[in-house]
Amino acid sequence: MQEKKYRASELMAVMTAKEFRDWEIAFVGIGIPLVAGMLAKRFHAPNLNIVYESGCIGPLKYRVDFNVGDSSAADGALCLTSEWRVFSDMQAGYYDVGVLGAAQVDKYGNLNTTVITGDQDYYTPKVRLPGSGGGNDIGSSIGRVVVMLRLERHRFVEKVDYLTTPGFLDGSPGAREKAGLVGSGPAAVVTNKAVFRFDPDTYEMYLHTIYPGVTVEEVKSLVGWDLKVADNLKVAPEPTPEELAALRAVDPTNLIMGGAEARKSLAGIDEYIELTIKNSGK
Repeated sequence: MQEKKYRASELMAVMTAKEFRDWEIAFVGIGIPLVAGMLAKRFHAPNLNIVYESGCIGPLKYRVDFNVGDSSAADGALCLTSEWRVFSDMQAGYYDVGVLGAAQVDKYGNLNTTVITGDQDYYTPKVRLPGSGGGNDIGSSIGRVVVMLRLERHRFVEKVDYLTTPGFLDGSPGAREKAGLVGSGPAAVVTNKAVFRFDPDTYEMYLHTIYPGVTVEEVKSLVGWDLKVADNLKVAPEPTPEELAALRAVDPTNLIMGGAEARKSLAGIDEYIELTIKNSGK
């Protein structure tokens, strides 16, 4: 088998980028979602406006930021306002698309970023997570939501341990509307092995696209319910050399796309610098 010349995270970013459309307003966070937004502006959505929770609207990005308060978050921005302002606009339904991560997602697209209970409960959970942040606002109010997470069985569960951010709730017709939610809910779940979408009638997640070298059986084995598969299942194209070049240019230190391995390498550099400084004083 020919060795791939790209990482799964890079294909994940490319597939997420394709979820953005020209002239949309996209609420994105730091990490792969921002990389995807920058890629979309570079190739097919030049008029995409990116919004940060810190209040930066429509920046012109040349590199990724490492937090929402990074000074480069404001590069060429159309407007610099407040966190209160951008979230108020979100709750009014002014944004077209948002990107979210999660610890768990269920078959109706509900997300959990609060607790993993296991055989315990909310008060004494197996793992306590950061919570909603702006996730519930995004899932409740933005036009459509793209979810990004690794495809692992403990993440793709039939029912989330805790409902932090609503998807299609219990899957019943009109459930979101009855709950008073402005946004239309999740549109896609993008992973490191496949892309999932939601049936317009049942609101249940189904397998829409697999990545090169991935099988349907492999995907099904990593999902905690009887996953349905599209009749016209697609295979994602591999990233083009131009897409890979653009991805790597905006993340030159590889801290975003390289993940934990790259951050571990950086930690080693910090230790080396600290040791060098210490030894220089001898």
